[in-house]
Amino acid sequence: MSDSIRTIPVRVGPDYEVTIGPGLLRETGPRLSALLGRRRIAVLTDSAVAPLYLDTVTASLEDAGFAVCSRVFPAGEGSKNLSTLSDLLEFLASEHLTRTDCVAALGGGVTGDMAGFAAAVYLRGIRYVQLPTTLLAAVDSSVGGKTAVDLAAGKNLAGAFCQPAAVLCDTDCLTSLPPHVFADGAAEAVKTGVLADPSLFALFEDGTLTADPGAVIARCVAYKAGVVERDEKEQGERRLLNLGHTVGHAIEKCSGYAIPHGHAVAAGLAVIARASEQLGWAEEPIAERIAACLAKNGLPTGTDFPAEALAEAALSDKKRAGGDITLVVPRAIGRCELKKLPVAELLPVIRAGLEA
Repeated sequence: MSDSIRTIPVRVGPDYEVTIGPGLLRETGPRLSALLGRRRIAVLTDSAVAPLYLDTVTASLEDAGFAVCSRVFPAGEGSKNLSTLSDLLEFLASEHLTRTDCVAALGGGVTGDMAGFAAAVYLRGIRYVQLPTTLLAAVDSSVGGKTAVDLAAGKNLAGAFCQPAAVLCDTDCLTSLPPHVFADGAAEAVKTGVLADPSLFALFEDGTLTADPGAVIARCVAYKAGVVERDEKEQGERRLLNLGHTVGHAIEKCSGYAIPHGHAVAAGLAVIARASEQLGWAEEPIAERIAACLAKNGLPTGTDFPAEALAEAALSDKKRAGGDITLVVPRAIGRCELKKLPVAELLPVIRAGLEA
């Protein structure tokens, strides 16, 4: 594994940097002190991550002169709701954090979303930093400023755009991930390869990801940073990052969120790739190649939920606009397009992807 430190700038207002490399959690204090100055900082994390990394981060921050408080909530997608958000906001208020203070999101995608959303709305917005500990958070959710909670009607239906002040991605954290959690992040990286980076996709095809995961993370982050810079509020190009997510989010909802995000997105990617071939949208054979790549990385290539249930769940997705829904359609490895369809056509598309 490479021990190099990589830095990717994200040029939005205000700009920030994503720093990727080993040992960064032990350096959290001095790195954030140089950026933020000494202030109070609330570390928000979950019950799975806290025993592994909370003491390390707290000690580093305190040694650098920060006053630190922390809150731990139950791990899992089931905590990504308004009730947990309310608890986090009440905690920040009880600790008397002010607008000059900061929140740190220590954990995976759920923690990043929850802590980022809390920071976005507490006192109408305070600064926050992302300390991703999973591959999924590292390659995707910690970058770009999307924060949200789930509602009963669907995933990520309440949220805010709120860019972090910094992202510190410690690649040493990847060694503590169970295989299925690592695979969950691989799904988002494979998605990036299908979107815009055939050589990255090839790394997953031949199984060389683990040789230098920092390099893979950096490539994913650099691509996403460019998209976010051009379309921060998801009015156009950024919607391409939802590849696999329309069906993926529907799978999550149908499972009661028992199926984790990356696995659901992988299945959704496989479904839309098969549909693209069946409906004549693809420019080359892609479905079998994508499915084989996902399977090689421990990810599903389909779902047992019926098309009707998936279509119904998908119609509450954020990508619906009135009577239309926008799908991200793969045409070749490295090239996808946005396709707006009447909602009535969604069910036949999903059927084509399930039956192929």
